[in-house]
Amino acid sequence: MGGLTRKELLAGAAATGVLVGCGGSPKRDDGLRHFDAFVLAAHPPAVRAAIEKHRRGLDADAAGYLREHEVALNDRVATEAARMLGVQAHDLAFTDSTTMGLGLVYGGIQVDGDVVTTAHDFYATHEALRQRFGKVPQIRLYDDPARATVDSIVSAVAKGAPRAGLLALTWVHSSTGVRLPLRDIAAALPADTLMVVDGVHGLAAVDEPIDAGDVFVAGTHKWLRGPRGTGIVWSRVWNRLRPTIPSFTPGSPAQFFTPGGYHSFEHRWALADAFATHKPAGPRIAALATRLKQGLAELPKVRLITPMDPAVSAGIVCFEVAGMTPPQVVERLRDDHRIAASVTPYRVSYSRFGVLGVDESDVDAAVRAVSRL
Repeated sequence: MGGLTRKELLAGAAATGVLVGCGGSPKRDDGLRHFDAFVLAAHPPAVRAAIEKHRRGLDADAAGYLREHEVALNDRVATEAARMLGVQAHDLAFTDSTTMGLGLVYGGIQVDGDVVTTAHDFYATHEALRQRFGKVPQIRLYDDPARATVDSIVSAVAKGAPRAGLLALTWVHSSTGVRLPLRDIAAALPADTLMVVDGVHGLAAVDEPIDAGDVFVAGTHKWLRGPRGTGIVWSRVWNRLRPTIPSFTPGSPAQFFTPGGYHSFEHRWALADAFATHKPAGPRIAALATRLKQGLAELPKVRLITPMDPAVSAGIVCFEVAGMTPPQVVERLRDDHRIAASVTPYRVSYSRFGVLGVDESDVDAAVRAVSRL
């Protein structure tokens, strides 16, 4: 399933009058029920306050604020992230997005053997691999995502990558809502196969450790609701990763991997507050997604794309409405029912809900709105 480029995505959105994939309104009094907030989340109060605090300090005396606080604030980000994620702070690098992290990882990773990915990954993975390795084989993990199971996914990986030196995966597919059983996949791989995971739609949406593979990459401005323009890379194999951009804070291999330069420091430092204030939400997200899937599955004109089984799904729910294109569905939901949804940014696209920042009444309202299309 080939992903659209950003230019193609925005061009298609403009043609329908819908800005596909944009969400995360900074306030919830706009009359919309936001099922698109997971794409680019609104800053919660603690994060917003931290950004403003650091911005005031930088505006008042940028050089002085950096000199006095930069080391301690960077350390706090790493400490809070490590505490929440259950990893070591010295194994975390920090980037500006999932795409940046994937580009840095695949641009510098040292591989022995074949490189394999799947047909379900986002454009950033496919393109980063192409730029480094040329044409890379793609495994199909499922034909009908709604019928995907743990066993069928693991079997497809074992068959498609029996001797891979590197397997590139996405934890939760934004194209279908399918969640990969990472630990089961890792157990089925040869011990010397590197497994790199784009984890952006699993981080803070699924309460599982991030260390199932060898490298984990994620933006932190989605389900974690961290500051816009922030992300992480975790690895257990830093000796296999070569930095691309010079670092300004050399130390551990992860620090060497963190790009140097002047960043939007107030956002980077406020990421600590996103990690510090996050409360586990996996069961809540799974329950809301299940409620939403069950409601949609009962509608005669709707075909559910995301599996019903929470073992292979997370907080994204994709669906089709008979007789309507996904942009038409999204436009009608917003204009007629004040429901903000999104379109999956792929050549085969679906209508999509995400259950970040909504409750049961929002879910029920979304199901009623779809039933009236």
